[in-house]
Amino acid sequence: MNRRSFVSTAATSAAAFAALGSAVRETQAQLVYTKSDWNLSEFSQLAKSPARVKQAYDVKMIAEGGFLNNIKNSLNGLHFGFGVPQEQIKIVAALHGPANMLNYDDFIWNKYQIGAWLKIIDPSTGQPAVKNVFYPSKAGTLLRYSSENPDSAESLYQDTSIKALQHRGVKLLACHTATEEQARALIAHNSLTQQPEEIVKEMLAHTVPEVLVVAYMVAAIALLQTDGHYSYIKA
Repeated sequence: MNRRSFVSTAATSAAAFAALGSAVRETQAQLVYTKSDWNLSEFSQLAKSPARVKQAYDVKMIAEGGFLNNIKNSLNGLHFGFGVPQEQIKIVAALHGPANMLNYDDFIWNKYQIGAWLKIIDPSTGQPAVKNVFYPSKAGTLLRYSSENPDSAESLYQDTSIKALQHRGVKLLACHTATEEQARALIAHNSLTQQPEEIVKEMLAHTVPEVLVVAYMVAAIALLQTDGHYSYIKA
């Protein structure tokens, strides 16, 4: 082999190894998020919100979405019962464990059969949910209500959908660590051949609007309490 052929072969081999290394990195699990991997600045702003009343709901179990009603009651109680202006109320729903799946849209629920996995029934069909039934509002995408009376079931103030609560200022947090763990559980449950990180990336591309993915939920909750002075509510 002459020198030119050797150099060419070496360069080709180096490029192949580099490509292989890149491919391996793409499929390797990223179980540890660092500061540069997520939107830490948005979380910091959330923690330091100047709102008068701040609550962090620690939600692990879906439990038919009962915590959404609790959040609705917090909003109504603080505003109507105690006279706190709506702009002075900040509520965070810190979703991890099974509840983390509420941060993902219908594409994920359908593709990975989340309802069958978590035993969530769609009340409109009586079958395992193939869509995120907790997200949409009966008032439609434009949230058009027939009543402004807070006592009416047809008003915004009695709407416990995620979309309606977000409209009222509630912030949903998704847990990256839980997402990594759930990707592996979905592979086992559905007998998939995909790599975990491939599913994680797909899930993160399909969060419902306005969700903030944090590195570790248990750490995020601690910082909301210590740095943000959020009151802690276990749901």
